[in-house]
Amino acid sequence: MSYHELDTAVITMHCEDEKGIISAVTDFILTNNGNIVELDQHVDVASNRFYMRVEWETKGFGINNDKIGEYFETLIAKKYKDTHWEVSFNHQKPRMAILVSHYGHCLYDLLGRVDTGEWNVEVPLVISNHRDFEALVGKYNIPFHYFDFKKKAKEDIESEMIQLCEDHKIDLIVLARYMQILSPNFVSKFENKIINIHHSSLPAFPGANPYKNAFNRGVKFMGATAHYVTSDLDEGPIIAQDVIPISHRHSLEDLKRRGRDIEKIVLANAVYAHLSRRVLTFANKTVVFE
Repeated sequence: MSYHELDTAVITMHCEDEKGIISAVTDFILTNNGNIVELDQHVDVASNRFYMRVEWETKGFGINNDKIGEYFETLIAKKYKDTHWEVSFNHQKPRMAILVSHYGHCLYDLLGRVDTGEWNVEVPLVISNHRDFEALVGKYNIPFHYFDFKKKAKEDIESEMIQLCEDHKIDLIVLARYMQILSPNFVSKFENKIINIHHSSLPAFPGANPYKNAFNRGVKFMGATAHYVTSDLDEGPIIAQDVIPISHRHSLEDLKRRGRDIEKIVLANAVYAHLSRRVLTFANKTVVFE
């Protein structure tokens, strides 16, 4: 049995750096009969910021799960300046909504990972502004919600989308090449809970046909960036990035194919990091414990 199969709790935290934080947190766990199975920490010297993720077995732990947060806040978090923290449990399945438009490569990949049990997550709904993938989503017995932006005001549609996400207790929204810009009001409802993917041709090659523009310039790499969504378009905290080489031998269709491949991988890496509580965000920047 690996520790991933154990019943565990995870605390993620960041605060102003000072001496003794690691000792205080680990003593809190060990004093209450907890067995630590994974611990990561990082200090951003430039901002004097301490980051930590610690996971431990809950079997035999001296504090009930529903009281761990309360005790941690009182005994640990309040001792340090500007502390942000969260406690979660691996038996809790996050609930993920997927938003998609015309392009289906990321949607196929996400649904496949969920269906095979690779991720410990539930997908209670898929939302789209097109009907292209309604039949596909139906094969997974997931409710598909279509919104026609030509027949209804965007503000009204977003209100319905927000209500859907709240009714289904959504923990994470993934934009699987969803081609509508979310309003600041929508984004504010789900801070650091919306992940977007875009290709690395942005912002150097914007427009309706960025791959063609990049091909015409003879680019030498193709990549993708996954990030949390903020009200500043494509400028939210970056979670995952990767690149692949491109040469003069690659056609425009090669660029598109390889671009789709790297988008799927980078988006999946970002979603997995979020689902496994490995992403800490502060000041438009992330620390990702791999």
